[in-house]
Amino acid sequence: MRRPLEPKTYTCEDYQRYLTSRGITCSMSRRADCYDCAVMESFVATVKKEEAERCPSDSDAKMALFDYLEVFYNHRRRHSTIGQISPAAFERRTAAA
Repeated sequence: MRRPLEPKTYTCEDYQRYLTSRGITCSMSRRADCYDCAVMESFVATVKKEEAERCPSDSDAKMALFDYLEVFYNHRRRHSTIGQISPAAFERRTAAA
């Protein structure tokens, strides 16, 4: 069984190789622009806190994450960045405008 990566700086060569080997493009903000990825970082922190840390295995985590995103997060959870409505409601409102 492969040991997960230790938490490291996003610019660390080991971390970059890990992402590249899985076909992931790392998104980093520009120098001195700490708000570039703030919404996504907030989302990941919320998922970790509310869901991911409760899963004993990868397959359990995948099922729980799908349920969390598709049932709760996108349709019922309100978001401060879009006027305290769900992403699905925001998309419906935007499409209707």
